[in-house]
Amino acid sequence: MKAPTSEINYHIVFCTKYRKLLLTDSIQERVKELLKESSEGYGFSIKQMEVMPDHVHAFVQLEDTQVSPHRIVSRLKGYSSRFLRKEFEELRKKIPCMWTRAYFIGSIGSVSKETVLKYIENQKNV
Repeated sequence: MKAPTSEINYHIVFCTKYRKLLLTDSIQERVKELLKESSEGYGFSIKQMEVMPDHVHAFVQLEDTQVSPHRIVSRLKGYSSRFLRKEFEELRKKIPCMWTRAYFIGSIGSVSKETVLKYIENQKNV
């Protein structure tokens, strides 16, 4: 196995449509299972997640640098929505679709922005 040449991590947050409090009890547990499943073989993995009644937080690690952040979110939302709406009839009755179109994504580094800027700035001095 080749040694990794990158370490790219994201904090992703997305919400239920209309911020409805739908992710409770058995639905909440199923969301966690589906999100884990959705990442298998798609170039990213979920290292940590928390499902709240109206939104999801996920710490995602990129394994394939060809996968865009938008594609990750699309996979998570699309895969989970398809199965949740099939398995839980009440979701189909309460909302027209499972998730909002919007999402938050932030990159997470192992060093601060200031450290990187200083490192680049000092390259000519080495």
